[in-house]
Amino acid sequence: MNRFTLIWRNLWRKPIRTVFTMLAVLVVFFLFTVLEGLRIALSLSDVGIEAQERLLTSHKVSLIMMLPAAYQSRIARLPGVAAVSHGTWFGGRYQDNPEFAQYPVVAEEYLALNPEIKLSSAQRQAWLANRGGAIVGRPVASQYGWEVGDRVPLRSSIWTRNNGSNVWEFDIEGIFDDTDAGMNAGVVLFHYDYFDEARAFGKGTVGWYVSKGDGSMPIENLMASIDAEFENSPAETKTNTEAAFAQEYAQQFGNIGLIVTLILSAVVFMILLVTGHTMAQSVRERIHEMGVLKTLGFTSGSIFRLTVLEGLLLILPVGILAMALGRAALAFVSGAMGAMFPAGLHVGTQSVVLGLALMLAVSLGSVLPPVIRALKLDIVALLRTA
Repeated sequence: MNRFTLIWRNLWRKPIRTVFTMLAVLVVFFLFTVLEGLRIALSLSDVGIEAQERLLTSHKVSLIMMLPAAYQSRIARLPGVAAVSHGTWFGGRYQDNPEFAQYPVVAEEYLALNPEIKLSSAQRQAWLANRGGAIVGRPVASQYGWEVGDRVPLRSSIWTRNNGSNVWEFDIEGIFDDTDAGMNAGVVLFHYDYFDEARAFGKGTVGWYVSKGDGSMPIENLMASIDAEFENSPAETKTNTEAAFAQEYAQQFGNIGLIVTLILSAVVFMILLVTGHTMAQSVRERIHEMGVLKTLGFTSGSIFRLTVLEGLLLILPVGILAMALGRAALAFVSGAMGAMFPAGLHVGTQSVVLGLALMLAVSLGSVLPPVIRALKLDIVALLRTA
């Protein structure tokens, strides 16, 4: 009998106990993976580089308050500003589905400021030529089954048309990918001129401005310069990076990271107690056998390694399987709910490393205390214990 066979038979000495312990580990690390994916998606902590460099200027009081369209030329004239565009929250729903992001924009300006939006040249030209056209992020198109050429009705909860209807129809002229999988991944973009002409109120206003510096001054100074331009005006502004704005927006729903961390801590602590009790009981049941092994020439070190490897074999394979299942579940939910999670649901390298570290902590934390106590006994004491 080799060492691996000995470890394997010891692991399955009590098959029911082993199976239930493995199931507990499976559930814990599956939940860990899913909650990590939700934390990353809802906290918007994984935005791309472009969003960290672009600036977003909104009304100082609230994002729902509009800004004059004339502000664009004033921002563009400021030293250090390379380009500026704008967007407005449309607040539309498709059929009875939840509201998701749609923005009326000036097409060429917005695309120039958002190079991570990848749209074929043919679809780009088709969109520019059609005032009633729209382009759609691939997660949204996949969720609703939209294709290029479809005519899609969106019911806005904010904007009514000149004819009194709140239903707006758009021709899908393109489906784009967002290489950063970030701020624009799951939005619908359509023409601001068409929107402004057709809406019943708020003409000549926008929701926010997006700008980018030319690198001639620090980004903090540029943000201060923009806000100073409109200080003491009827519509004062607040400027921040897109990434910082996304973080502030996510925090309106609470500190998601802290909530998830507390839940995970409680779950991991409970599974540590369960596996710790299981391994401690397993070690106690084999104290007499440890004495026999020592009599046969096994050293304390070799017995220690056998027991530690048994603990790792109990936790690691099941934990890795659970994380793989969790990632598959996140991919499925992301595909089915692309509009709600436009950046996708995923766990990065940091989350995977954290999961592996937790597996090792659970394994070693369960095994080390009982085996160390047992190996402190001499051979006679171990053989006397039956």
